[in-house]
Amino acid sequence: MNVLVQSGGIEAGDADAVVVNLFEGVTEPGGATGALDRSLDGAIRDLVASGDARGKLNETVVFHPRGAIPAPRVIVVGLGSPAEFSLDGARQAAAAAAREARRAGARSVASVVHGGGVGGLALADAAGAVVEGTILGLYRYQAPGTLPREDFDREVDTLTLVEFDAAKLPEIERGARVGQAIAEGTCLARDLANQPANLLTPTALAEVAQRIADDHRMGCQVLGREQMAELKMEALLSVARGASQPPRFIVLEHNPASDDTVPPVVLVGKGITFDSGGISIKPASGMEEMRSDMAGAAAVLATMQTVGAMGLPRRVVAIVPATENMPGSDASHPGDVVTAMNGVSIEIINTDAEGRLILADALAYAHRYDPAAVVDVATLTGGMVMALGYRMTGVFANDDGLWEAVRDAGDAAGEPMWRMPLDPVYNAQIRSPFADLRNTGGRPGSAVTAACFLSRFVGDHAWAHLDIAGTNWWEADITYTKKPYYVRGNTGVGVGTLTGVLRSWDADRAA
Repeated sequence: MNVLVQSGGIEAGDADAVVVNLFEGVTEPGGATGALDRSLDGAIRDLVASGDARGKLNETVVFHPRGAIPAPRVIVVGLGSPAEFSLDGARQAAAAAAREARRAGARSVASVVHGGGVGGLALADAAGAVVEGTILGLYRYQAPGTLPREDFDREVDTLTLVEFDAAKLPEIERGARVGQAIAEGTCLARDLANQPANLLTPTALAEVAQRIADDHRMGCQVLGREQMAELKMEALLSVARGASQPPRFIVLEHNPASDDTVPPVVLVGKGITFDSGGISIKPASGMEEMRSDMAGAAAVLATMQTVGAMGLPRRVVAIVPATENMPGSDASHPGDVVTAMNGVSIEIINTDAEGRLILADALAYAHRYDPAAVVDVATLTGGMVMALGYRMTGVFANDDGLWEAVRDAGDAAGEPMWRMPLDPVYNAQIRSPFADLRNTGGRPGSAVTAACFLSRFVGDHAWAHLDIAGTNWWEADITYTKKPYYVRGNTGVGVGTLTGVLRSWDADRAA
């Protein structure tokens, strides 16, 4: 999308649609909405008086000004209660307005910066949220190889943020560029996790990483099966044994200062490109959604694209262990014992608890960077869905400062987080009489025991584990998670949060 920033009055814009806003309970529109209302001889006040425009969050009203202003359409979007308004409210309102503009056939939209005035949001943050919401609200997945849909030809391709005070334009411009980078990264994550597994293989995922590296001058290393064996990554390779697709271990490095002595933040993403469960095979119903079991990897790689687009000054390393989990003739058996690259032996109780096996070797590999912090993202456990449903991502952290950075970044990104217990008492459930650990502790507290398992491979580094099993996928019937910037399929959760963590961690914990 072409994103522009322009000074002037919203009433003078000649876009196909202009967007203004209204808080709930307002009877006399003020600010840019009031200026537009005066140009329209009180048309917006009439909408409020009639009850057609109530200002409820994401409520939209479209009308035609009939030549009173250059734009042929006006969209009034509700921001909800002023007391409850947030950055995500601005993001949602922008998405609702963008969808309405597309339905109306508009190709260009001019919008005020929702929340940048009486809404009380920092102007750059508000501008970023409007750009994010617009791009994400218009997202549609086009499967590779499918026939083009007619309605895909009608798309909004230009967004102009309009501000009357020219002195504020640099701040809006800065925020808009950040919002665009995050939104485009999130769209990439959605595209990757929505793709069918016959197209998005481990090799294809590695090719995406290489493209990101080429586009943003990053280092990229892709290890094959033999190199993993040399590193003694038996846990990862045990998962890959049943698959015909070769596994890939992807390392992507953003090092803007070209200084390898600076401790990086390391991001680790679970890259199971299809999860059948292996020998412990899953039920057939809903298994098609297991193409998105690499949503953690998608979020991590997409975050690296965002980091590159923003030119973040922090050194960041992404690690993605990628493989299918299939019940082939050489697949691992329940009861097998394997040893991760850090020497910890693991009894495989259930081959469907494979994500923690591949993450074990990836987390152990991260030690070589002496990282400032490690954050992993994974669709790890059904137990997390049972615990938190589909609204919040569960977070396990061994460092309070890192947890706070994740929580705050998630709030700003509209990706709420909830801290889960990382209590060593739960380690009793993953003890094995035949190895150092077993890969599952059973159903009770399963998300917790999975995190406790991962903690054995982290070492002394600050670490946070984000279990996105409940938040990576959205269906229309999950009404309490409904947001105008979600569409059926993968949500791209994690990109906004990880980007926020990297930005704040760079400011607070710079080496």
